[in-house]
Amino acid sequence: MKVKATFVKDGEWWVAWTDDVPGAMTQGKTIEEARENLIDAIAEMQKPVDLSLLPKRSVVLEEIEV
Repeated sequence: MKVKATFVKDGEWWVAWTDDVPGAMTQGKTIEEARENLIDAIAEMQKPVDLSLLPKRSVVLEEIEV
């Protein structure tokens, strides 16, 4: 999977995100670290979520209109 990443220097940190995977955003002390963190964030976001592992009392599933 290839995505277009954006990196912005903000003080001592590099902030990284991609519009190709909404919600994938991270940071790092170097651009290399930010790049690796973004790759990790995207990989984690691609993993399926097993809702059965969450405590039942804490899970509410509903359909909402936006």
